[in-house]
Amino acid sequence: MVIELPFSRLDIAFADFLTQRSALAIPQQLEFKNIVARLSYQQSQGHTCLNLLSDEQILIHQSGLAHCVTFSDGLASASNLPLVLQNQTLYTQRYWFYETRLAQQLRQLLHTDTPVADFNFALNHYFSTTTEIDWQKEAARMALTHALAIITGGPGTGKTTTVVKILALLLETNPLDKPLHIALAAPTGKAAMRLQESISASKASLNCSETIKQKIPETVSTIHRLLGAKLFSPTFRHNSKQPLPYDVVVIDEASMVDLALMSKLLDALKTEARLILLGDKNQLASVESGSVLADLTQALPQHTVELQKSHRFQGAIKLLAEAVNQQHATQAWQLLNQGDAQIGLLERDLIAYIAKQQRAYLTLIQQRADFKTVLAAFSAFQVLCSNREGENGVSDINKRVEKYLNLTGFWYQGRPVMITQNHAPTQLYNGDIGLCLSDTTQKNQPLMVFFLRPDGSIKKILPSRLPHCETVFAMTIHKSQGSEFDEVLIVLPPIINPVLTKELIYTAITRAKKTVKVVAEQVIFNQALARKVKRLGGLADKLLFS
Repeated sequence: MVIELPFSRLDIAFADFLTQRSALAIPQQLEFKNIVARLSYQQSQGHTCLNLLSDEQILIHQSGLAHCVTFSDGLASASNLPLVLQNQTLYTQRYWFYETRLAQQLRQLLHTDTPVADFNFALNHYFSTTTEIDWQKEAARMALTHALAIITGGPGTGKTTTVVKILALLLETNPLDKPLHIALAAPTGKAAMRLQESISASKASLNCSETIKQKIPETVSTIHRLLGAKLFSPTFRHNSKQPLPYDVVVIDEASMVDLALMSKLLDALKTEARLILLGDKNQLASVESGSVLADLTQALPQHTVELQKSHRFQGAIKLLAEAVNQQHATQAWQLLNQGDAQIGLLERDLIAYIAKQQRAYLTLIQQRADFKTVLAAFSAFQVLCSNREGENGVSDINKRVEKYLNLTGFWYQGRPVMITQNHAPTQLYNGDIGLCLSDTTQKNQPLMVFFLRPDGSIKKILPSRLPHCETVFAMTIHKSQGSEFDEVLIVLPPIINPVLTKELIYTAITRAKKTVKVVAEQVIFNQALARKVKRLGGLADKLLFS
């Protein structure tokens, strides 16, 4: 049987492999092969499982699949067979394990609440005492009474400000003879740097003693670095047998954390540790399988507070983001056409406009400016594409910009690159952005790729030693999560495709601090806003009905 697109070669190869292990009759083999290919495809699209039709469930129960499928009620441990059927839902064993394990870990965390005693006086010191609901204060109250706290909210609603006050409260109410160890982390290096900057700024205006301020950490790591990534291994140094030493773990941009990574993070928490998750539930879910933050906010409302007042994100960008999030396509398109200085449709030549925006950082390189200055100039503007390939995709725009700017050769002065895979030996991780520059500290001034680390230090490495990377004049909207730019240029393709959703457009808009430009046909824009992401998974149900 030839399985038709959209299945990939990997989907088909996986289906072939399991079908060959079965003892099914030929007609049943063909049906089983199609089911497995669909499951594999679903996982590549971010789902963790596949809902089966009644006749497909009957097929899966056939004795000829004894070496392929095991059955679970959601509580018992599955065997090491490659597939797991739970009720009407089919999983690969790997994702069934992560989902079931994460649900168990969360239940344990929910049952180990360690409320802080007598915190109301201190709470009123940091937050208002007006009759109007202060959602930041409610988030702090929830974090002080539960081991798991989920704080969501759009840009500028004060998630970082709130968590800094929570950390101050925890430190103030902590026994003097028992140090409180705190870890701050984010999914990517860029998100870690943003959190670090926000923590530092929030601490400066915090109304507390210098002693408490000094105890609030500013160093933020990636989650992979926090857990201790291992070379050529999906496991980490810290796990249930060797837990993290921290009493409080704060994770920013939690919407980006996939099912597998969240399970491994929970596995590494020590007993009675607090976990605080920050994120925007309206953003895109993680690139890998799962929609953990959305599932948790749905299943655990008593542990979730949504901050609703934006203190920084104002004006036309906020109005556009809200219209997109609420799927008001007509209103959003009107906002783009009203001639506001903050937002609008790009009416100039696309590549010429991008090239003009990038000349500033290239000029700084010619003037021998220092790396941090050059990187800041480059990072002020970013092209965000919905797709990697095709017309107006990342690859297409990167090649056209390089040609327009006459940037020749594979490695050239000023080439911006993004790491696309985690690489423990170099301590470079998926999403890290660097610039190729001459190393003026060496006599022959070789080309090196420079990266700014979350702690503010600079890492430089020979291009030949880099893990897989790609040019990043343009990046996908998925890759932009956790980043922030003065101006974003959102580029949509000329035809509709599966990745175009209202969450994608909302995420792109909320990356901008000052200006949003859009390249899109109205019909494509409207169709994108009419579609919502709905990932299939069982985590919320496992928590709701446990």
